[in-house]
Amino acid sequence: MDRRPVCAAVISVVLVTGLAGCARDAVEPVAAPAGATTAATTAPQEPAATATPSARQSMGAAPRPSASPSSRAKPKPTRATAPRAAARPPKETQVPPAPPKPSSTACTPHYEGTRASRAQVKSALADAAARTYWPTSAPDIRIPLDLVKATAWQESGWQSDIIACDGGIGLMQVMPATAEWMNQRFGQSYDVRDYRDNAYLGANYLAWLTKYIGDMYFESDYRLDAALCTTELNSCLLNAVIAGYNYGHGAVAREGEPLTIPNPRYVRNVRALMTECVCLTY
Repeated sequence: MDRRPVCAAVISVVLVTGLAGCARDAVEPVAAPAGATTAATTAPQEPAATATPSARQSMGAAPRPSASPSSRAKPKPTRATAPRAAARPPKETQVPPAPPKPSSTACTPHYEGTRASRAQVKSALADAAARTYWPTSAPDIRIPLDLVKATAWQESGWQSDIIACDGGIGLMQVMPATAEWMNQRFGQSYDVRDYRDNAYLGANYLAWLTKYIGDMYFESDYRLDAALCTTELNSCLLNAVIAGYNYGHGAVAREGEPLTIPNPRYVRNVRALMTECVCLTY
């Protein structure tokens, strides 16, 4: 997560079998890991005062005659004003650390700790997708469950105990430095080696990419909808978020420059896994 892939297990999109290889922008799944809308408010209006009898009226005195209709002041015409445009959320400016340098291709992943079962992983990924990671500034950001599942399968084959050559950890192949930054940025204390917290960190990073890239290129439209994508890979936010998870935000989104998809095979793999992954049946 948040760095270029260097060591990852290769998992077929149609027949996923396991980890087996290290290559940048691998054709087959399991690649290496990747590394607030404020609505305008108006002051509440005070309720209109209710007329009450005066002391004179309560004592039976006749009320003073009111002014004749002709002597009343005519109301001034009001000037029509255009409705205010909805306020956009503040742009996200804090960014995670730069991706690590590629590791040796001779390296192979290793395993540490106890592997979570598929049922445990499924539950953890579902919980992670159901969370709201930007409750104040962008509560409409939601990470689709099929995206979280597909990313985890692409990154690790749902193996919670795998450690990649470059240091990526667990289900979502989260880099330790990225985990530390995410905890600081969102005020959390996720343990990157716990499979549940690892799922939260991965989904949180997808949510961060959605905010960061959505603000920069899509006018704060945070929809991760495949129906919005065309044949051009850089046409939609979904593709950009997937690419950024694998290569890091800096390889995809740069202020003042066009949106870039440097890893099209990875993006196509994850997109395919979102509808065809065997993991969707678990």
